[in-house]
Amino acid sequence: LAMQLLKLVLNCLNFDFIGNSADESADDLCTVQIPTNWRTIFLEPETLDLFFDLYHSLPPMLSQLALSCLVQFASTRRSLFSNAERAKYLGSLIKGVKQILENPQGLSDPGNYHEFCRFLARLKTNYQLGELVMVKDYSEVIQLIANFTITSLQHWEFAPNSVHYLLTLWQRMVASVPFVKAAEPHLLDTYAPEITKAYITSRLECVPVVIRDGLEDPLDDTATVFQQLEQLCTVSRCEYEKTCTLLVQLFDQNAQNYQKLLHSSSRNPLEITVQEGCLAWLVYFVGTFVAGRLTYTSTEEHDAMDGELSCRVFQLISLMDAQLPQSSNEKVELAILWFLDQFRKTYVGDQLQHTSKMYARMSEVLGITDDNHVLETFMTKIVTNLKYRGRCEPVISRTLQFLNDLSVGYPLIVLLKKLVKIEAVKFMLQNHTSKHFPFLGVSDNYSLGDLRCRTVFYTALTRLLMVDLGEDEDEFENFMLPLTVSFESVTQMFSSSFEQEEAKRMLIGLARDLRGIAFALNTKTSYTMLFDWIYPAYISVLQRAVELWYREPACTTPILKLMAEFMQNRSQRLNFDVSSPNGILLFREASKMICTYGNQILSLGTLSKDQVYPLKLKGISICYSALKSALCGNYVSFGVFKLYGDNHFDNVLQAFVKMLLSVSHSDLLQYRKLSQSYYPLLECLTQDHMSFITSLEPHVLIYILTSISEGLTAVDTIVSSSCCASLDYIVTYLFRHLAKEGKKTLRCREISQDGQRLLHFMQQNPEVLQQMMSILMNTIIFEDCRNQWSVSRPLLGLILLNEKYFSELRATLITSQPDSKHAVLDQCFRNLMEGVEQNLLVKNRDR
Repeated sequence: LAMQLLKLVLNCLNFDFIGNSADESADDLCTVQIPTNWRTIFLEPETLDLFFDLYHSLPPMLSQLALSCLVQFASTRRSLFSNAERAKYLGSLIKGVKQILENPQGLSDPGNYHEFCRFLARLKTNYQLGELVMVKDYSEVIQLIANFTITSLQHWEFAPNSVHYLLTLWQRMVASVPFVKAAEPHLLDTYAPEITKAYITSRLECVPVVIRDGLEDPLDDTATVFQQLEQLCTVSRCEYEKTCTLLVQLFDQNAQNYQKLLHSSSRNPLEITVQEGCLAWLVYFVGTFVAGRLTYTSTEEHDAMDGELSCRVFQLISLMDAQLPQSSNEKVELAILWFLDQFRKTYVGDQLQHTSKMYARMSEVLGITDDNHVLETFMTKIVTNLKYRGRCEPVISRTLQFLNDLSVGYPLIVLLKKLVKIEAVKFMLQNHTSKHFPFLGVSDNYSLGDLRCRTVFYTALTRLLMVDLGEDEDEFENFMLPLTVSFESVTQMFSSSFEQEEAKRMLIGLARDLRGIAFALNTKTSYTMLFDWIYPAYISVLQRAVELWYREPACTTPILKLMAEFMQNRSQRLNFDVSSPNGILLFREASKMICTYGNQILSLGTLSKDQVYPLKLKGISICYSALKSALCGNYVSFGVFKLYGDNHFDNVLQAFVKMLLSVSHSDLLQYRKLSQSYYPLLECLTQDHMSFITSLEPHVLIYILTSISEGLTAVDTIVSSSCCASLDYIVTYLFRHLAKEGKKTLRCREISQDGQRLLHFMQQNPEVLQQMMSILMNTIIFEDCRNQWSVSRPLLGLILLNEKYFSELRATLITSQPDSKHAVLDQCFRNLMEGVEQNLLVKNRDR
């Protein structure tokens, strides 16, 4: 009985009273909108006392339900009380916290412990620090909470998910310190450094235990670590000096032990691993505290301390890199890269930093005087990682991500101009071969997935190349030389009987490299250089590869993605000169590739459920997005193809239809990437190529219209908006055709062949458009419609084409409502059509 009653109360308190919570599982809905007529119950002190008593007297399984109710009580909306009542209510809550912490036996149960941590976090979410310090027992309670937090942090293996709530409490308390007006002391300057210290020391103490007992390493769960570090970052800024002193002391101690171990004759690998684990944590802490400068008002003294801490990490980098290529620790390397990224965001590229005390300290110790020196250190580190850590995929991909972030840094052109002057960058631009950077190699030791990171590498490298490239074709040719050599050797392989595996690996690597290069070439001049380089010789090698290895997605996906990237008219880079046929030539190549792939992939027959996406649908979705880019890119005049009897455009449209009919409607919507490429492509086709749509066979038209109908209610707004637009284009086309029919002049009759076909089809299948109108009306009236403007576009056309059905639908919808709402809904329908003149679609659509 007690259990069911507690569940009932909890469900009442969890109820979404004002209907504003989309996701009930999220824990950030921290205010419970209690109805005003429950106020009296909440004002009676016995109410809260009852639940605290239930917690103390019930067994753990039930007592945690009592605590869950208290979490919601603590989250009651502020406006339910007057100021005096609120202070009294908060007093009762704090009194309860004190009782629980003075008798902590119940908290040894993980369920109770977790709910209690949530309860503490809610106290600060709903009450201001100024209100908390006024409570009678504040000083005793804050001490109890601090001790409880410290104990929790020290027992890091017990309920790790609850730590988040404790850190939330302290983070919010410390963040509020500048705004407290009350005279009472908040005591946070006493306890916050203690919390920071407990977190730091407990994490260092867990390292030997984790390594010795082979436990799960908390550092492997980076998402949780980063979330906790972000919270700690705020807490640490309270009495920052104490935190920094502690960290400097721990860092020096660990670094000295590490050096001793490296130089000792017995070199115990276990002890070295433990020391490296500790250093990884310390580097993460330094990165966190340096990043805190951005969110906190910082003083010059703080900057000097950041300098102290940063120096140590830069010295550690030198120490770690001196051991290469023999040994390297992945965790330390990942921590260092994270630190460098935080340092970049905080101290690089901003004009204010040159006078900063941070650089004063760095120049004393390391001779680093400004951000130019720092950038040199960054680039040297990047080159070192790429040279010597090619076997370690996580480190390579984080390093490349860091290089990529630098190449799009702020302020872009200033930073890039500084970067290209650095020797390490010049070295990379001239020597991007597997001899210098093993991860660019294509030996069998690498899995095909490892080649992915090459795209990021070449994007960043090409951005750096573009800084001084201008129209210098020779420099571009030099940059492309390693790729030219690879392509030539693949071409030779293709012309003899060749080793398939090696050719495949080389081509996958090349496709990924080229996609990175093409992505970064955003000007007409530079893109034209790439086009002249690849067309016609090398592009035919790619065509041949798709033909040969169509059943191997590891090979076709990168090549198709490269083609899709080529078709993107980003920054108008594909608007070639008027005398150039390049736009049409490029489209013809894309058409060949899509047709080859489409015809071959359909020969695979029926595939099992787990094979259908990787082997077929993924490739189809890339083909569709490439075709969409071509149709919307505005660099090809498609009418030209028919005029000169060139069938590349027709062929690609036929391939589109064949591929489409081999996919079920449920798959179209189930696989997000497929639906996000198919529906926008359909929108392009209905916008500019209605003559193609009207020429389709009836079963194909039915398929396409059904796909639109099903997509209208999709959760994904890209899909539903594209469906609405496509439907609008079709309906508008029909409506215009009917208007012309009415005029019946001789010239109109010839034009209207296409329209006649579509009209005839619609008259035979009236239910298709009627069903769509019904779906749209239901969406507008009963659903939470996120894209109303899109939904409104096709509506008027549908109504004007199906007036009889519209009045039936209207009557049905009105009668489906309770009697009290009939008149209201009827009036809504009248308002909808008010002032809309019949047969004037375009004028009235916006109205």
